[in-house]
Amino acid sequence: MLFLVAALLLLGVVLGSAAHLPLPVTLAAAGAIGLWLVVFAVRERISSHRRA
Repeated sequence: MLFLVAALLLLGVVLGSAAHLPLPVTLAAAGAIGLWLVVFAVRERISSHRRA
């Protein structure tokens, strides 16, 4: 439950700051985060195949 509260608080802070940034900066940050998540997912998938 505490993790959920912290995640929602962090989401509120990120969305609040994104509302004050110019659109290209917000899109660049979103792209960087998305790319990081894709790389993380691919690395996890590869490592799980190696373990099995």
